[in-house]
Amino acid sequence: MSQAELIADELDRALRGQAWHGSSLCELLEGMSLEMATQRPIPAGHNIWELVMHITSWADIARRRITGGRVAPHEGEDWAPAEDMTMERWIAIQSALRQSHENLRDAVLELSDDRLAANAPESENSVAVMLHGVVQHAAYHGGQIALLKKAVVTQHRRAAL
Repeated sequence: MSQAELIADELDRALRGQAWHGSSLCELLEGMSLEMATQRPIPAGHNIWELVMHITSWADIARRRITGGRVAPHEGEDWAPAEDMTMERWIAIQSALRQSHENLRDAVLELSDDRLAANAPESENSVAVMLHGVVQHAAYHGGQIALLKKAVVTQHRRAAL
């Protein structure tokens, strides 16, 4: 496997499954209700909805950076406000997460080893380091989603007693 293929595989595992660290983003979100996604079991923390939008944004930003697009996040793109919280919008947000990672994966497969070794735009890190960071970012926030999901389920069980 080339380095680009390895990174693309890591992106796919973080999104779809068979990740070394545990559940992938899609596995964590499978069957998740709107209620679960929008609850805030940690009052000052982000909810699952916000985390999914944030993960999506950074996959999009990384793709733009390697395809010559805007380097910096757009206004409100990093942590977009959770608005229009409907089931239809929740389904669309999950679809956007999958699409952002698929688009990034496709762009990565077009990169040569020289391009992967070059600095990412406006960065002292290589493109490869940035892309590995996207995978790490997904795993980090996936862990938060897993914990929030457990907290919401625990709250529901306690309320039912």
